[in-house]
Amino acid sequence: MVQPRRIDGARSLADAGTPSLVAIGNFDGVHLGHRAVLARAQRTAEERKLALTVLTFHPHPSEVLGRGRLAVLTPLERKVQLLCRLAPELRVVVEPFTMELASTSATEFVEELLVRDLSARVVVVGQNFRFGKNRAGDLKMLDELGKSLGFEARAEPLAGDQGGVFSSSRIRACIAEGDLPVARRLLGRPHALSGKVVHGDGRGRKIGVPTANLEGVVEALPPYGVYACLVDRIHGSSTAVRLSTGVANIGDRPTFDAGFSVEVHLHGFDADLYGERLRLHLVERIRPEMKFDGIDALVARIRADIETARRATEHEMPDPGALGAWS
Repeated sequence: MVQPRRIDGARSLADAGTPSLVAIGNFDGVHLGHRAVLARAQRTAEERKLALTVLTFHPHPSEVLGRGRLAVLTPLERKVQLLCRLAPELRVVVEPFTMELASTSATEFVEELLVRDLSARVVVVGQNFRFGKNRAGDLKMLDELGKSLGFEARAEPLAGDQGGVFSSSRIRACIAEGDLPVARRLLGRPHALSGKVVHGDGRGRKIGVPTANLEGVVEALPPYGVYACLVDRIHGSSTAVRLSTGVANIGDRPTFDAGFSVEVHLHGFDADLYGERLRLHLVERIRPEMKFDGIDALVARIRADIETARRATEHEMPDPGALGAWS
C-alpha cells in the first residue's frame, strides 16, 4: 500500500515501525527559515536512511486551550501542500490537538507519540520547543528522554538576515504593516488570501466592474486597501490552477457603507465563479481604502486601479514548482 503524503493522526501510519526523522512544529507560512531547517533534516534522513516526517498539530494548541486564534499565513491544506513540495519523500503527520493530548505528560508524549507511533530516531525541534501537560517538557528533558529511548534530539535555529530570524511572527508583522515586499522575500512567494466565492450585492457588475466576493478568509490581512494580485482557482482540498491576474479590494467599502469584504476583479475574465474557491496572491498595494464623493469618482478610480494592477503583474511568472498554479 502506498503511504499518503498527509497522514491524519500518527496512529494511522500504514508503515508504523519504520525508523523516522521527525521535525516538529507549526510551520505556518512554510517560510525560508522552515525550508532551511527541513533541508538539513532531509540530508540527515537520507544519510541515516530514515523516513522524513513532519509532525504538526491541528487545531493550533492556543485555540484549543482558549488562548485565542492567530491569523494564519497558510491554512492547514495549503501548509501541507507547501511542505510536500520540499521533498518527494516527505510525509506530513497532522496530529489532532485535543484536550486529551494537552493533558498528556511530557514523558507520555515522547513515549507514545514520538517513539511508539512515529518510531523516531532523530527529533528536530525549535529552540523554544515545549511539550506535554502545562508545557513541562523542554529541550533538556527531550534530550534526556532521547538518550534513554533511542533517539537523538536536535534543536535547530532558524535562518535569518539583517532584519532578524525568518519567523512567522515577523512575517505577520510585515503583513499587518503593509510591507508586502519584505513578507514576500521572507516567505519566498507572495502572501495569499483564500476563500469561497459567494453572492454579493452585485454593485460591481452594475458599474461595469464585476467582482468575486470571497467568504471564509482566515489568513492574516494586510491594511485595508486595493491590491494587485495573481489569482488561482483551487480544486479539491489544495490543488490549484492559474486563473488570471486581478485587482483586489480589502476593507469596509466606505463609499457605500457596505461593510467588510474581500473582493477581486479578474482581468479579462467574467465567467460564473459562484461556489468556487480562489487564492489571491498579493503582489503590490496600490492605494489605501478611500471614500469617494460619488459613483463617477469611484468608477474612474477603479479603472485607474485596474490599469495599475495590470502593470504591477505583467511581468509575474508562475512558480515552476506550483504545478500549474501561480505559486
